[in-house]
Amino acid sequence: MNDKKILVTQSSMPPYIEFIEAIKPLWDSHWLTNMGEYHQELERNLKDYLAVPHLSLVVNGHMALELTIQAMRFPEGGEVITTPFTFISTTHAIVRNRLKPVFCDVKLEDGTIDEAKIENLITEHTVAIVPVHVYGNVCNVEAIQIIANKYNLKVIYDAAHAFGITYKHNGIGNYGDASVFSFHATKVFNTVEGGAVAFSDYKLYEKLYNLKNFGIRGEELVTEIGANAKMNELCAIMGLCNLKNIEKNFAERKVRYEYYVEQLREIRGISLFESNPHTRWNYAYLPILINDDYAMSRDELYEYLKDNNVFSRKYFYPLTSDQACFKNKYREIELDHSRWLSDRILVLPLYGELEWDAIKKIIYLIKKV
Repeated sequence: MNDKKILVTQSSMPPYIEFIEAIKPLWDSHWLTNMGEYHQELERNLKDYLAVPHLSLVVNGHMALELTIQAMRFPEGGEVITTPFTFISTTHAIVRNRLKPVFCDVKLEDGTIDEAKIENLITEHTVAIVPVHVYGNVCNVEAIQIIANKYNLKVIYDAAHAFGITYKHNGIGNYGDASVFSFHATKVFNTVEGGAVAFSDYKLYEKLYNLKNFGIRGEELVTEIGANAKMNELCAIMGLCNLKNIEKNFAERKVRYEYYVEQLREIRGISLFESNPHTRWNYAYLPILINDDYAMSRDELYEYLKDNNVFSRKYFYPLTSDQACFKNKYREIELDHSRWLSDRILVLPLYGELEWDAIKKIIYLIKKV
């Protein structure tokens, strides 16, 4: 059996010659950053592909979320209801804006924020809700919006896992006040590093422009205190090339995902999240749950696979609320579902070029246990 390392993900890349040809004009123009023609072209193309009213490109997904929260200009110390079952970036973006994260538990069936528990967490200090479309599983956007409207709260979706997903035939970036995407190298669509914010109110575009470009509005005019969060031209070109191949990438992932599921469903103690019939999914991740009636614990299976050169991921473990940087501040909060999932979740390797022999080896190892 193949002993080559099988990593949990592999960056999607366009054909080498296609990318080299695409970047040739940069050697003539020497225009490598500062929102040049390729940055602008990718911004337009992504707005069309994601079917959203407005979109702003930024240097990475974290800055997309952090700057979006900053652009909303919430009062310092305001509370933001969010999920602990996410990558640490979600929580950091809130805290770095001098806001207080209020952690809401998730639903066992899909790992998304439990909308039924949001309202009880709202106080006079609550300013926003930041839910996460985790693994591409879509939050209950209708119920969340009803709550937000009732209490006059902003909704900012962390859609880092949800690129290309549609819900009830609408691009996922159309829900809430804004949705942020990550184009990190590990994502289903990447620009090496990058991110974007989709939103409905055009005024947000101007605010984000200021924040990502030092507040510069002219050769001698700086109107706001901003950061440097612009996407460069090389990354934009990588995005343009990858966008041409995105549907092929989805198709390659889909056929592998479906084979995995067909085989894994036979194994006692292994379960998967429920799929949403209203969603066109992107097959970005393959999370499985290791239940108590499986022959090993999640951690034991993780180590067993690693010993056989299969590198899965305990994604997300620990919960963001339980990370060392918060010094046990949130450890006593009741997050039973989130902690249950965090102790049992394992994300298996999945990408468009994953070899079939590698998939069969992974399934063999899990069955062999």
